[in-house]
Amino acid sequence: MIETREAISEKAVLIGIITQHQNEKQSKEYLDELEFLTLTAGGVPVKRFTQKLERPNPKTFLGTGKLEDVKAYIESHNIGTAIFDDELSPAQLRNIENFLDCKVLDRTNLILDIFASRAQTSSAKAQVELAQYQYLLPRLTRLWTHLDKQKGGIGMRGPGETEIETDRRIIRDKITLLKKKLATIDKQMAVQRKNRGKMVRVALVGYTNVGKSTLMNVVSKSDVFAENKLFATLDTTVRKVVIKNIPFLMTDTVGFIRKLPTQLVESFKSTLDEVREADLLLHVVDISHPNFEDHIASVNKILDEIDSANKPTVMVFNKIDAYTHETIDEDDLVTEKTKAHYSLADWEKTWMNDLEKESIFISALNKDNLDNFKEKTYDEVRKIHVQRFPYSDFLYQEY
Repeated sequence: MIETREAISEKAVLIGIITQHQNEKQSKEYLDELEFLTLTAGGVPVKRFTQKLERPNPKTFLGTGKLEDVKAYIESHNIGTAIFDDELSPAQLRNIENFLDCKVLDRTNLILDIFASRAQTSSAKAQVELAQYQYLLPRLTRLWTHLDKQKGGIGMRGPGETEIETDRRIIRDKITLLKKKLATIDKQMAVQRKNRGKMVRVALVGYTNVGKSTLMNVVSKSDVFAENKLFATLDTTVRKVVIKNIPFLMTDTVGFIRKLPTQLVESFKSTLDEVREADLLLHVVDISHPNFEDHIASVNKILDEIDSANKPTVMVFNKIDAYTHETIDEDDLVTEKTKAHYSLADWEKTWMNDLEKESIFISALNKDNLDNFKEKTYDEVRKIHVQRFPYSDFLYQEY
């Protein structure tokens, strides 16, 4: 079973590469995110290592010289964990562990670990456990040869790692059982969606930690768990919402992330089905995040992969209260972060309001501009509702 205990804080080094497909700026952004992931998992990032490579070394990911530098730092500073920003092949993982003589995790393992700590319901636990077993299956050699090093902590929540449980046949059997269990859950959720009738369905989508659950709470007057951490909620939450005289269903979905493990995309099929079957998407964006444009692109990429990119969409730029921008003091040329104090009129003059999709600027936490958000949502829901029920349009004439 998956352990849900909190990881004991452990020191870790973060490792990334700069390639022709990932420049220095992107590498820094990814390592910033990897640091947040590590903190979320309970680790303490103490140093970063990057190397410029045409392509990752197929045997050790990094070059031999850089790996020597990492080993020297780990040994001199008593570091127990090395975390790589890309998914390592089973051979790379085994070779790096042998060389560094410490626990080695990759981005996929780290994300799976966070999901394991967040899973609360039977459905979420089964989804995460399936993804973990699919990740572990080709890496069983590592577990056979390094059982003495498995002390728990980050990356070690999840399927047990005794010899009998790492047997390939047993792992495959567990994967088969979990798939059957999830197939049953998917059928139940499909029946639930069918029983909701023809009500318009609105899905909140977006990068992780952009404020979807907070917005859900404000609009639906419900109490969905919200926390300033990555993947605070994994379970799909559906609430009935009424704006003016139109009822509709609003769904809060799991947050997306760059380099989302393929195992999670497959195992979280039922969650993604809520997005696929939605009539309207509210794409929530944390406008205060310096890389929010990359976040938009990442979410759009995943939406495209699940055939949902062309759905009617409203771009909801959230956290306008937390937005900061750089200003330069002309006297001493010092660049500093300051509050922009942009008005809504200022926001509406930006390029973000010139997108092909509808846009709205809000602060769900402070409830800024929520009336306009509800009005815009109502307008979009009404368009769909009237198409579905053509003779009901006269009911809304007074609005």
